[in-house]
Amino acid sequence: MRIRNDRVQDEPHIDLVPLIDVILVLIIFFVVTTTFDARSTLQVQLPTASQQDNSEPPRALSVLVNAEGRYFINDQEVLRTDVEAVKQTIAAVAGDDREQTVLLRADARTPYQAVVTAQDALGQLGFRRIAIATAPEVRTP
Repeated sequence: MRIRNDRVQDEPHIDLVPLIDVILVLIIFFVVTTTFDARSTLQVQLPTASQQDNSEPPRALSVLVNAEGRYFINDQEVLRTDVEAVKQTIAAVAGDDREQTVLLRADARTPYQAVVTAQDALGQLGFRRIAIATAPEVRTP
């Protein structure tokens, strides 16, 4: 004997409520974690420089590092970017005078390693009076 089931066959369906809950939690998580700013946790007070009026500037050696990391010693370009090439060019341009002031000018977009290489070359040659050029302080009225 066959017993007949009068219930309607349940059709399978996907319950979207838990899926929506999980997606909303993920969205909130990503929104919260991407709004963190690393600069807000590191408070750095950058130095400012005031202008000094010198009636007669002393003879200075100019070392320029452009944005690509290329070196120019008193308008003479250094062909390679290693420390030895920079040292040779500085020694050739400066001569034996190690007491002269060196004005180190670097573009704001210069890689940090290029500036350190220039300072390293100057230090190895015995230059102790190194001035780093800065932009004048912008004053708002």
